[in-house]
Amino acid sequence: MALAMTLGRRALGRSWPNPAVGAVVVRDGLIVGRGWTQAGGRPHAETEALARAGDAARSATLYVTLEPCSHHGKTPPRAHAGHFRRVQDGRPNIFLKLAVSADDKVALSGRRPVAITGSLARNRVHRMRAMHDAVLTGIGTVLADDPLLT
Repeated sequence: MALAMTLGRRALGRSWPNPAVGAVVVRDGLIVGRGWTQAGGRPHAETEALARAGDAARSATLYVTLEPCSHHGKTPPRAHAGHFRRVQDGRPNIFLKLAVSADDKVALSGRRPVAITGSLARNRVHRMRAMHDAVLTGIGTVLADDPLLT
């Protein structure tokens, strides 16, 4: 199941309007198929895993992360926060990322830009962006910094 959860995370930010789901096909203790929700929500993780397993799926066990509309146990599926927010509240889930120095500054004197974060933080931000459906920035940032928003 841990592998299915990991596989499901691959679809975060790419599976809209469906949740990011992972699936693993196991036969005789061996993994014979893996899948996750594909871009745009189709095909589903189960379909992908079974197709990749082929004939080896016969008499196998399929492990699938539960879809958020089906289950909410002691620990909520945090990977589905965006899907929950959209279905329950009809609005997007917001994730705020700020780059501010320890002394609450965002630039040098005279509004000269300065790098606040290093390469590790930038890489993490790129991973976070990939897990969300949209990126929002203010017009001042766009005009001053011309960000790539990749």
